[in-house]
Amino acid sequence: MSYRVVVDGVGKRFQRYHAGRPWTLQEVIQGGFRRIKSVETFWALRDVHLSVPSGHMVGIIGHNGSGKSTLLQVMGKVMLPDEGRVQTQGRIGALLSLSAGFHSELTGRDNVYISGVINGLTRREVADRFDSIVAFAELEQFIDMPLRTYSSGMQMRLGFAVSTHVRPDILLVDEVLAVGDLAFQRKCLDRIKQFKAEGATIILVSHDTSMIGELCDEALWLLRGRVMAQGKAGDVVNQYLRDTETRRRTPTSHPILHTHTGVELRLHENRIGSLELEITKVSVAGLDDLPTSEVEVGDPLRIEVFYRAKTPVPSPILQVRIRRYDGAICYEANTESSGVAIPPAQGEGQIALTLEELDLPPGWYFVDVSFHEASWSYAYDGHFSAYPLCVRPTSRPRSMPRLHQHWDIGGKKSRAGTSTGGGGR
Repeated sequence: MSYRVVVDGVGKRFQRYHAGRPWTLQEVIQGGFRRIKSVETFWALRDVHLSVPSGHMVGIIGHNGSGKSTLLQVMGKVMLPDEGRVQTQGRIGALLSLSAGFHSELTGRDNVYISGVINGLTRREVADRFDSIVAFAELEQFIDMPLRTYSSGMQMRLGFAVSTHVRPDILLVDEVLAVGDLAFQRKCLDRIKQFKAEGATIILVSHDTSMIGELCDEALWLLRGRVMAQGKAGDVVNQYLRDTETRRRTPTSHPILHTHTGVELRLHENRIGSLELEITKVSVAGLDDLPTSEVEVGDPLRIEVFYRAKTPVPSPILQVRIRRYDGAICYEANTESSGVAIPPAQGEGQIALTLEELDLPPGWYFVDVSFHEASWSYAYDGHFSAYPLCVRPTSRPRSMPRLHQHWDIGGKKSRAGTSTGGGGR
């Protein structure tokens, strides 16, 4: 399959100045040179991968500041990545902000010509499409007025009309569609559907998860610049909504929990959940059944989760994931999909998952564990990027990864199963 857009391991970093940093020589002298701190580098995107073929539409979702708009700007060649690369085939039409390519002191007419040329059209091509652009934007009476007199909705209309009349092979649309009235939003969405039917590749950033689920073939969920989930739009949207509800229910403060390796578990960082049921300890054991953070390929792996429920919690679901350090999920299992029913939880208890043969490639991984409400609406407690695991190479011959598993609930072994990854929600 040929791809119109390929994002390969893209990372983008920026510099952030510390609050209180002196900006003038006088402030430096008065405050002393010890106050001067170097700027902080942070990654707005890190190790993002995405491949989109012709005729496909991908939605990008995430909370504010997660890197959605930055990713769109990198794909649109507005900024260059600091890591990885972006490959595109065909003409790009981008609607990244209301003022992109526009000048507030010029008329709407002048801005149509300038923006059209910036987007790759000749002046003759802009002239041929001018009437259609203005008609689509419904701005016939205002086209010769300065752009500064336009409302944000009028600017969005003009920008969308120009971008789509370029007839792009790749259309990049940021959250700007939320500005217009409902009738024009529907008009824009119909135009987007038409482009998709004609074989265009569309990347849409939006907070409207229902629209993403309805229109898009796939979705990408970003959190702090990293990919949290990627796949069928409906599945990713459900994961995102569950995470959003979980974060809403997560207390603002709670005593810090330490793992056996000394990692601090902090709420809203590497731990989220309503804490109606709390994970009190996670033990990762290898061949000798002793706690470890290193195993060899082919060794057994036992992940034991200890919990406490202050009040009765009906039918919780335990999910276990093994992720590479870049965030890619290599193994996933949960008690529900395994046909294992956890009885109503109250007081203290423990559940263990044993992988009889850990057949994953050598490298560094994280073991993530989380308890979920019976309908997967939100998480009771989730620990992420807290339990590192190093898989070392072995001399034993390897085949395709197949991880034979069984669950133990309170010391009682369940039926065994086999997983090759997936199975979660």
